[in-house]
Amino acid sequence: MDITPMHRPGSALSPAPAPVPAETAVENREIIQAVKALNAAELFGQNSELTFLLDRRTQRPIIRLVDRKTKDVIRQIPPEHVLRMARDLAQAE
Repeated sequence: MDITPMHRPGSALSPAPAPVPAETAVENREIIQAVKALNAAELFGQNSELTFLLDRRTQRPIIRLVDRKTKDVIRQIPPEHVLRMARDLAQAE
């Protein structure tokens, strides 16, 4: 069995993520609490929950309504085809 080190001498390590400003951290916590309150109130039904995420390529926010049991996306804003167009435009530039 050949066991090789994961980091070879001289290899560059990935940079640490930039620290989040305190003001942004507070805003993020408030958003998380608001989403948790919405989901607890079951405004979107007993089997649905609201999720927020950031598209990795475009850095645009995505809002999804997801089935709690199956994790299927019921609705997404912006839709996937719009995100694809934004990615294509960014690549073209």
